[in-house]
Amino acid sequence: MTIVFVHGVPETPSLWDPIREFIPEPGTALRLPGFGVERPEDVRDKEGYAAWLAAELRAIGGPIDLVGHDWGGHLTLRVVTAYDVPVRSWVTDIAYSWHPGYRWHEIAELWQKSPEGEEMLAGLRNAPTGSGFSLGDALQPRGMSAELGREVDEIHDEEMDAAILSLYRSAWPNPYADWGEASESPTTAAGLVLAPSGDPMANLKHDRAVAERLGARFHELPNLTHFWMLQDPEGCARVLRDFWAAVS
Repeated sequence: MTIVFVHGVPETPSLWDPIREFIPEPGTALRLPGFGVERPEDVRDKEGYAAWLAAELRAIGGPIDLVGHDWGGHLTLRVVTAYDVPVRSWVTDIAYSWHPGYRWHEIAELWQKSPEGEEMLAGLRNAPTGSGFSLGDALQPRGMSAELGREVDEIHDEEMDAAILSLYRSAWPNPYADWGEASESPTTAAGLVLAPSGDPMANLKHDRAVAERLGARFHELPNLTHFWMLQDPEGCARVLRDFWAAVS
């Protein structure tokens, strides 16, 4: 059994370091193309990223317990509903955004516009680290650690901006628009929807509805926000390990 973690946007694999301290099972944290590494020519939109993840999982070999966060969660849901991948179980924390009624948050909607998206990211990219105006700084109110914020700022370049914009612009008006049809029935792998109820963007009603649609379990993370794995790594590791232990 191998645990594969997939970070979100804009983040790095270091996101998972605190929680992995409490998970002794073998695992790896993948790095999304464009976030500190080059993007292949065929990874230019959400489907390209999903195909990339599917290929990575096949190369690792199963059985895999897949854990995705934010955009890593979108890609997780896509590969387990539409690709042949050696996944035993999956976990995501953004199931609510796979509801047909989901509307992107304000920043995402800005990134989906041109030239507004380019201008905003360029301003964040050119802001000094620690100035309060960098990309890493902007994510700290949602629960990103200062350490991870500095790492994000260190790799924030034009390639990362292009990756961010291409992902969000390929998912308009929401992920369900293109991917929803494949997610209308239970997955063959066991699933778990995590719902950090302290996240102001959370919608537990929609989380539950999507979990039910996919035949997945539902687990609320009370008082935790978008970066739950940083806020309570030990407790969240326990939730994951209990889920994996229950998967037959």
